[in-house]
Amino acid sequence: MVLLVLLLVCASAESAMHASYVAAVYEHSVVLNPEPDVTLSREEALQHMWKNLDIYELQAARAAQQGAQILVFPEDGIHGFNFTRSSIAGYLETIPDPQQENWNPCMEPGRYNNTEVLQRLSCVARRYGLYLVANMADLQPCSTMTNHICPPDGHWQFNTNVVFSSDGLLVARYHKNNLYFERAFDKPAQTEVITFDTPFAGRFGLIICFDILFHDPTLVLLERGVRQVIFPAAWMNQLPLLDLIQFGRAFSLGANVTLLAVNIRNDHLMMTGSGIYTPFSAVYHHASDGDPEEGKLLVARVPVLDPEWAGQSTAAEPGYCHRHACGDPPPAADPSLNATFTSSMMHDPFKFILLEQTEGTLSVCDGTFCCRLQYTLLPSGGSTELYALAAFAGTHTVNGRYSLQVCALVRCAGQETSSCGREVKEAQSKMDFVLEGWFQSTHVYPSVLGSRLVLEQPQHVERSGDGRVSMKHSNMTYGLITACLYGRMYHLDLQ
Repeated sequence: MVLLVLLLVCASAESAMHASYVAAVYEHSVVLNPEPDVTLSREEALQHMWKNLDIYELQAARAAQQGAQILVFPEDGIHGFNFTRSSIAGYLETIPDPQQENWNPCMEPGRYNNTEVLQRLSCVARRYGLYLVANMADLQPCSTMTNHICPPDGHWQFNTNVVFSSDGLLVARYHKNNLYFERAFDKPAQTEVITFDTPFAGRFGLIICFDILFHDPTLVLLERGVRQVIFPAAWMNQLPLLDLIQFGRAFSLGANVTLLAVNIRNDHLMMTGSGIYTPFSAVYHHASDGDPEEGKLLVARVPVLDPEWAGQSTAAEPGYCHRHACGDPPPAADPSLNATFTSSMMHDPFKFILLEQTEGTLSVCDGTFCCRLQYTLLPSGGSTELYALAAFAGTHTVNGRYSLQVCALVRCAGQETSSCGREVKEAQSKMDFVLEGWFQSTHVYPSVLGSRLVLEQPQHVERSGDGRVSMKHSNMTYGLITACLYGRMYHLDLQ
């Protein structure tokens, strides 16, 4: 029996579409500290942060004018990045745990010392009557006498999301679990799984940037029935598989959630790409080469997906299937399997096979994991662009360690096989295709990325009981850069 998922979850969509809310995200061009290794006084750090917070307040006013009920700012947007543990000291504030006490910093500014940023954010949320999510640096005292994992300087430093209600109440605090080369911050001793409730859309879950690729806390939130996820990021784009708009859209489709995803804008670090994604729609922004390096506010009305709020079931599907439940991989479809070659893509050794005809059926396997493609290539203007089908099954180990099964159809950067897997931003050739793979995980994230980094909505995605995931797409608007089924094997990460 084939279970239709993702794009054709119309039954659940119809039950939720009557309830909606207005969400906003602001991609921020951060005013950076030019010398992040130099320790500043508290007053100097505040002067720096105020430059970014002034922009935040202007954007909050704009979002409120457009009816936004919740506004999300990116990771590192207030203070910037590249600090050391000691040089970030002037930027730190001790954030009380809203699960333990109620505090409205705007209304009670004298309750805690050195909380000027919390007070400013609280007052912005209150002034413009919206829920506000921001990212900042938290200091939490600990004792080396009573806690053997307390750092030698006697406190924790956390990369932290804070959430304020529309009256300025601090309602949530989340410490990032999966750090990405962040010298200034500590990993929490225990993973935090943090949600907050709103009167207009029910429950939201909180993650930060690199968290989205890991089981904890992201999959834990989904397993607990969370369908609306807040995702601030300072994400360095990596084509052809992990540009942020590409993966944000794929995650929303694959996990069947709303994702409020917002990035930093920094061209030098290849940071751009923000969006408001639901399983049914995508409102997004991705700067192109040569665009002014400036912020971008996105506002969109989206359906409420919180299952309890909308009266739906909260049951989660299983996280993965075992070999006996997934079925065997498909047999080799044709002799072309002998023409496979290995090339590096995203630092992983993918198995590739070239598309040498204008139409056909191809298969490629990496070990026992196999991908298959049925396609019709539609070159434009005499284009001789080279395409390849790729498969990878294994553990990614560069700049992070996590287990994958990936099927990808990519445009090669040149005419030689060694160019397959390299970064490409433009393409002329369109393609009608069905891409499918036989996965040992139900966590498969589908995406179609068009020329100049434009998202295409896959026409049809389905998952069957034998582990097969199939994505069909045709009538492309733009040339094809990448079509991908990105499978995360969370259950293998610790093996």
